[in-house]
Amino acid sequence: MRFRHSVSLTVDNFSGVFKLLLYRLISAAVFFSLTYVILSLGLSTIVKSAELNSLKDTVASFLKALFGGNYEVLQGMPQQFHAAVSDFLALLGAHIGSIVGSLIGVCCMYLLSRYFNGLAHFALGGTVNDRMSMNAKTRFSASYFRRIGQASLYQLVYVPLTFVYDVLSVGLCVFLFFYIPSLLTLYNLLTVLLSLSLSVALILVMQAFKLTFVSAWMPAMIAGGKTVGQALKETARCKKSFWRRFGAYLIAAYLIVVVNVTFGLCTLGSGLFISVPLSYFFLLVMQFVNYYTDSGKKYFVTRDRIAEGDGEAE
Repeated sequence: MRFRHSVSLTVDNFSGVFKLLLYRLISAAVFFSLTYVILSLGLSTIVKSAELNSLKDTVASFLKALFGGNYEVLQGMPQQFHAAVSDFLALLGAHIGSIVGSLIGVCCMYLLSRYFNGLAHFALGGTVNDRMSMNAKTRFSASYFRRIGQASLYQLVYVPLTFVYDVLSVGLCVFLFFYIPSLLTLYNLLTVLLSLSLSVALILVMQAFKLTFVSAWMPAMIAGGKTVGQALKETARCKKSFWRRFGAYLIAAYLIVVVNVTFGLCTLGSGLFISVPLSYFFLLVMQFVNYYTDSGKKYFVTRDRIAEGDGEAE
């Protein structure tokens, strides 16, 4: 029921997908430009260095000799490659400060991009809440500026917490990917596929757990009028229908992967402009459906259909 209502609300408010798409495209252009400037300033010496060009030429010569069947050239390649790599590593060591500074700058840009994209998600959450509670169509811009203060406080706490969780999740999955072949002492295609499959399953399970734990956080602030701290405590204590919510988020995670991969392959990537913001918007709607359902509140699924808890009244 929750999943079906989330789908109905997503379809009924599909214009939010295009608003999110436009916002994220503008955000991506701005932060990509800033990241490019940071990398250009920090790594320009390395990019233009003779050591890097020598390494590129060595790799190009190796590939040319390999595909051309020039075995005489290939015999001398190990020494050339070792010398080129040694020179390049020495160059990196001499500019380690610039490299670390660039990495910190890129990390900051990534966190800022998540912060500003989160402001749009919070504003869309406001429009979804108005539609569910009053069947009102609120403009995205009006919701954005009306809730900018509340959204800023929320993102200041939400972004660092979820960033740390995501880093730990990816680290655990990478460890699992390399640990399974070493555990089985086998390094064939079947083992690699098994490791990859289990790693993907683990990261989707962990993302489903994250979404389950924070599902009531934003709705408690927007629909419940809670502060950031009060809403966080409420979502931490919310044990009602935990496994039902987790199951719904896990199914949604798998469907999102399937939909995005299918759209990306079948449309040569162009379909991702719709499927990616649609995925974010659907998960946002699910948060409010779960919150309203667990709170026992009535909400509009469509203009002439009202739901309450797990039941439905026409």
